[in-house]
Amino acid sequence: MIVYAGRDPVTGKRMYLRESVRGTDKNARKRAERALNKLLSQIDGQRSAPSSATLSYALGEWLRTNEIEQSTRETYEGYISRVIRPALGETAVNKITARTLEKFYSDLRRCRARCDGKPFIERHAKDGDHDCVAAKCKPHVCKPMAASTVRQIHFILSGTLDAAERWDWISTNPARVVRKPKQKPPEPDPPTPDEAARLSETAFRLDEDWGTLVWLAMTTGMRRGELVALRFSRLDLENGVIDLRRNWVGGQEKDTKTHQNRRIALDTETIVLLTEHKRRVQERTEALGIEFTDDLFVFTGAKSPDHSHPYPPDALSSRYTNMAKRLGIRTHLHALRHYSATELLTAGVDLPTVSGRLGHGGGGATTLRVYAAWVAASDRKAAEILGSRMPKRRDK
Repeated sequence: MIVYAGRDPVTGKRMYLRESVRGTDKNARKRAERALNKLLSQIDGQRSAPSSATLSYALGEWLRTNEIEQSTRETYEGYISRVIRPALGETAVNKITARTLEKFYSDLRRCRARCDGKPFIERHAKDGDHDCVAAKCKPHVCKPMAASTVRQIHFILSGTLDAAERWDWISTNPARVVRKPKQKPPEPDPPTPDEAARLSETAFRLDEDWGTLVWLAMTTGMRRGELVALRFSRLDLENGVIDLRRNWVGGQEKDTKTHQNRRIALDTETIVLLTEHKRRVQERTEALGIEFTDDLFVFTGAKSPDHSHPYPPDALSSRYTNMAKRLGIRTHLHALRHYSATELLTAGVDLPTVSGRLGHGGGGATTLRVYAAWVAASDRKAAEILGSRMPKRRDK
């Protein structure tokens, strides 16, 4: 039987619900009546008819109406165009089930190309005849997609289906009950104190400005974008504080990652280094015939000697990585943030203070999750210190 269910809220097409009842016996009529009542009840219980809009359309609408950072939007658009739309784009959004999503994630974890398991040659030239040797075509080798990437794809699909549910295109969001890949536990790998000392000494030998930048990253745990966006107006060298409010992402100055302002206290040595750095920049701008202002960026690359533009983030990371490689140290710039955190925790600094300096959200929950091992070590050290200060027991 077929029951009219109204018009599709997206496409405007007439919608129908269908139910089959088989049999010619005397009970068939009763079964048909029950099926009809079920369909009518289903229609009455819905505020509007379920939509037959495709997932591709829903993804587009979700992106259009969702307020997200431009860099995040570009990342999502990449996953949607390369991974989601080719696989599920033409599927009606009301046909997406938890099983559909779990199989999709499983396929990606097996092979990011979602091949059928049969051997084939990956053709690098898509159109027309070509020479496979010249085009360097090779046999396909399955490469599983990282669990973290699949989790991001799940977030996109879950957000889209949440919106579809709010818009009454579907009755429930199937992504809510989907089993997604487990999140890999954080594994911070900071440089050792000896490696940190070598990195700092080398940076200062290369360039005083560069050495100051590396030193500041070590002592404050600031993110790369925060270091890049730092202006002299945010340095209170008299009171030894950085008023951190901005971040540099995607070529733009924005709020900090967690959208919170924080003040980071500076030690005496760091204050001296930043004071000397400011003097150098003042002398540099005067030599160029430019007036020094506190609005200038603290750190900049070779292409901006007047400090009117920030240090390019990618160039900053590359320079640090190359310096570390020459020293035979396997590390990266973000590991200095880990170094700052782990050194503070190892020294017995309390978790809320470390979390505040790092700008973590969640009241210390993020810090605890990422640096659990160092927090445990700090707790053990605190226990030993307290135990050593307890009154000694007298022997009976």
